Amino acid sequence: MKLKAFLAITVFALVSCNDKPDEKEEINESEMIIAEVREEYAPDKRVALFDVEAIKKDDSYVLRGESNLPDAVNDLKQKLKAENLEFTDSIRMLPDNEGLEGKTMGVVKISVANLRDEPKHSAQLVTQATLGMPLKVYKKDGGWFYVQTPDGYLGWVDYGGLSSKTPQEFSQWKSAEKLIYLEPFGNSYENADSDAQSVSDLVAGDILELLSEENGFYKVKYPDGREAFIEKSEARPYLDWLSSLDMEKEDLVETSKRLMGLPYLWGGTSPKGVDCSGFTKTVFFLNGMVIPRDASQQVHTGIQVDSTRNFENLIPGDLLFFGRPATDSTSERVIHVGMWIGDNKFIHSMGDVHISNMDTEAEDFDEYNYNRYLRTKRVLNQEDNGLIYLKEKDIFIDEDASEELKG
Repeated sequence: MKLKAFLAITVFALVSCNDKPDEKEEINESEMIIAEVREEYAPDKRVALFDVEAIKKDDSYVLRGESNLPDAVNDLKQKLKAENLEFTDSIRMLPDNEGLEGKTMGVVKISVANLRDEPKHSAQLVTQATLGMPLKVYKKDGGWFYVQTPDGYLGWVDYGGLSSKTPQEFSQWKSAEKLIYLEPFGNSYENADSDAQSVSDLVAGDILELLSEENGFYKVKYPDGREAFIEKSEARPYLDWLSSLDMEKEDLVETSKRLMGLPYLWGGTSPKGVDCSGFTKTVFFLNGMVIPRDASQQVHTGIQVDSTRNFENLIPGDLLFFGRPATDSTSERVIHVGMWIGDNKFIHSMGDVHISNMDTEAEDFDEYNYNRYLRTKRVLNQEDNGLIYLKEKDIFIDEDASEELKG
C-alpha cells in the first residue's frame, strides 16, 4: 500500500509539473499581449486609462478591468484571437452612461477645482481646472467624478466643483457667448455694484457665459445657472480677447511677471498656487495655448534649441528643463521647468514664482539649477500634436464661432 501510494503521488507530481509550464507560458503570453497593447495605446497612465488584466478560468480567460480606449480594447481582443486564446470580455468601458445617467460631460463651476488621484480629499492633488473648463466625465464614486481635462489629464473631482451635463446640455453651453476673467484675483457680485454681495471669487482664465452689459459691469452666467456681475475693466468678451492675442514672446513674459510671488503648490495650475509645470501651463493658457500638464510631458513638445548651456540661442518664452541626465544604467528624469525671459534669466515656480539668473558671473547666479540643466525647447508658434491653439481648436466655443474667428 505504501508503494502504491508513493507511485500515485509521484505520477500526480509528474503530471502537475508537466502541466505547469504550459499554463505559465499561456498566462505569460496573455500578459505580454496586454502589456504590448498598453504600451501602444496608454504608455502614460496620466492621460489614458487601460487598467486591464486576464484572469485564468478553466481553459480560457476572463478579461477584467476598465478603459476609456475602445480602440485599445478591440486591438487586445484581436491579438488574443490571433493567438487562439479563448476569453470572455468583462472589461468595463468608460464613460459609464448608466451610472452617470447620461451626463458624460461637465463644466467646472467654481473658480478653481482640484483634481485628485483618488476619490477623497486627502488624496494627492494632481492638477487643477479653472471655471468654465470643459471635462469629459467617465464614472462616479459617491460624490466624486472621474474626469479628463482638455489636455488629457485624468483625475477625480468632487461634486462641488463640477456641473454635470448631457452632451446636448454641453452643446448648448458651448454655443453660448463667453467672457474671460483676466485679473489674477477678483470677485463677481449679485448686483452691478462692487459693494454688493460677492457671488464667488475669480481667477485669471475663468470662463463664464456672457449675458449682457450694465452700468460698467458684465452680467454673466455660471455653468450651474447662477448669475452675477463682473466689472468690465477686469474681463473681456472671450472672442474679443482671443482675436486680440498676438502670440508674441513679449506677451508671455508680461503674463509670467504678473504671477510673480505666487506660492508653490504641488498639482497647482492656477493663480491660487502653481507647481513648476503648472506655472508654465498657466502662462501659456493665458496667451491662448494649452500645453501638456507636466514637465516630463512638456519636454516632448516643440523643437529643441539648446542642450549645451548656449543660452544665446534662447528667446523669451522658451522652456528650460532640468533634472537628471541619462546614464548607462538609468534613464533621463525631467523634474523641473522654467521659462526664459531674456538677459540670461528665467522665471519659474520653486518655493514661489521668481526669477533666476544663469549668468555664472552674477551675484544671484542660480548654480543649483544651472548644474541640473538638461535642455531648452521652443513651443510658441510650433506645430505639435501636444499643443492646442485656442484660435484653431477652441475648447470653450462651438465650431461655428471658431471658424468665424479663423476667417
